[in-house]
Amino acid sequence: MRRGSLLCLSILTIQFSLLTVASAQEVPPDAAPPPLKIIPKDEIALLDDKTDIKDRTKLSLELMNVRLKSAEKLAEANDFDGMYRELGVFHALMDDALKFLNERDNGKGKVLDNFKRLEIALRGMAPKIEVIRRELPLRYDTYVRKLMGYVRSARAKATDSLFDDTVVPNRKPY
Repeated sequence: MRRGSLLCLSILTIQFSLLTVASAQEVPPDAAPPPLKIIPKDEIALLDDKTDIKDRTKLSLELMNVRLKSAEKLAEANDFDGMYRELGVFHALMDDALKFLNERDNGKGKVLDNFKRLEIALRGMAPKIEVIRRELPLRYDTYVRKLMGYVRSARAKATDSLFDDTVVPNRKPY
């Protein structure tokens, strides 16, 4: 009986210590909080002026590219706080583009080309974010690493729409 209790107690102690070590490794103590995901008012106005799905998607991608290039320049100049803000706006623009396309997806396939356009553009942006991340202080690494995961997730959501049942409907068995 004592051996069983001792074994259970030692297993719990080991698990607790492993959880403590794992949680300590995830986020450094001086990690910067994630940047605000806010699109500036002037860019919102530009996006709202575009009612055509194709034009809106292209504008979103242009604005995302501008923010990413700005983040690259700020990272080179060691202005990591400015770079961080630019990546926050980039993230907001990416989420907005996906939301816009999902809202316009009525199952008739009119937005499929734009999902593809978004996925291809994000595929090209991911390596740029990785290059930025390699030169960052550890303080900013956590969010930028997560941002790369968000980009992968956004690409997956965009391509999922290409392979939905509305594109190639499932046939019912006879």
